[in-house]
Amino acid sequence: MKKSKATKLMLVVSFLLLSMLLAACTQAEEDHAGHQDIEKSEEMDHMDEEMDHEGHQGDSVNVDRSNLEQEAAKAPENLNNLATDELKVVNTKNITRINEDDPIQLSIHVSQTVWPATHEENQPGTVILAPLNQWQYSLAALTLVHHPNDGPMLYLDGEISEDVLNELNRLQPKGNSEDTQVLVVGDLPEAELNKLNAYNVEQVQGANVADFARNIEEKFTETINEVHPNVIIGSSEEDAKEYTISVGNWIAHMNESVLYVDNDGIPQETIDALNARENGVTIYLVGPEDIISDEIAQELETYGTVHRIEGDNPVAQSIEFASYKDAETGFGWGITSPGHGFVFSSTNTPELAIAAAPFAHLGKHAPMMLLDEGEITDELYQYLAKVKPAFQEEPTEGPYNHGFIIGTFTDIPFITQGILDEKLEIVSLGGDDHGGH
Repeated sequence: MKKSKATKLMLVVSFLLLSMLLAACTQAEEDHAGHQDIEKSEEMDHMDEEMDHEGHQGDSVNVDRSNLEQEAAKAPENLNNLATDELKVVNTKNITRINEDDPIQLSIHVSQTVWPATHEENQPGTVILAPLNQWQYSLAALTLVHHPNDGPMLYLDGEISEDVLNELNRLQPKGNSEDTQVLVVGDLPEAELNKLNAYNVEQVQGANVADFARNIEEKFTETINEVHPNVIIGSSEEDAKEYTISVGNWIAHMNESVLYVDNDGIPQETIDALNARENGVTIYLVGPEDIISDEIAQELETYGTVHRIEGDNPVAQSIEFASYKDAETGFGWGITSPGHGFVFSSTNTPELAIAAAPFAHLGKHAPMMLLDEGEITDELYQYLAKVKPAFQEEPTEGPYNHGFIIGTFTDIPFITQGILDEKLEIVSLGGDDHGGH
């Protein structure tokens, strides 16, 4: 009897323990299921937030910017004449100024800004030495700034200055795919070439500007192992300089090169370069009819498809070139919305503009915008209004614009810089500026 009672007692205890265990498991499963439901709910909420954000972003794309742009396109009326008194800075929040008016020194400043050369990854491959007094040569040579050369263009003026040699030593160029560390543009006396004995040097020359541009294109073609189907045609005439230099930043940024025509027509060297494209060529002609005639444009059509990119003046030309995009070929900046960098240079200093083209190669990948003798014209105000950044909820969401000003306060006054800084500043789409932030 005692054994039977003990057995019954053990069964009761076992049953109670099993019941408790089952209850605990059931509660754990319910807790886990509840936790999963919470996670699913949170995930759905997060997805809803993302959808709301995406919808919000989509709405912001189509938001009416007309009032914002109308206000942004206005020149300021109440100027502060004391803004430059005791001024201690050259940079402002949206503007980096390369504060130099000597072209050789400025080319070095640009080099040091774009290529810190602190370690292998930001050292250049090939450094281009180009003549200061032949803008057609230095402009055409900018196509060599692009990869795989990946290096600055430094100016020489009949001789290689000590400062340029010091910059070469600082950069320690790694060499391109052909191990070329320094590429010399145009003629240079033997004594000057001897200054470069520490480097692997190559020289590109030409009998004239058209021949040189063709030779530069051939050199770049050898380096990248292909002939690019697109080409830019500009005028090499002196009165076309401010129109033609608008292409400099693009050819430093992409693989297209520039070839030349002049008032007499299409040089044979340019024709030979066009004919080298066996599968056809798309030609982008820069400048209005009074810079490159319709007769020349029509003759160019015998070699390929011609698109003219033109502005009524040098400032308008730079705006048109920065805005232009060929959807079929992919050619052109196509910058008509916020979120970009820009290089601002005066029409009075085209040599400085050419030296600043590497800002289009690395960093902000910025097109060049011309200022009329250092001043902002109405057409530039209109363009900057179109690309003015604006946020809907938070200024931290961007997009942002940034400008590089090329030259000293004599070239481009601080008042111009201050206005540009404000025109590049991000603002609220709701019109309350940065209220609440």
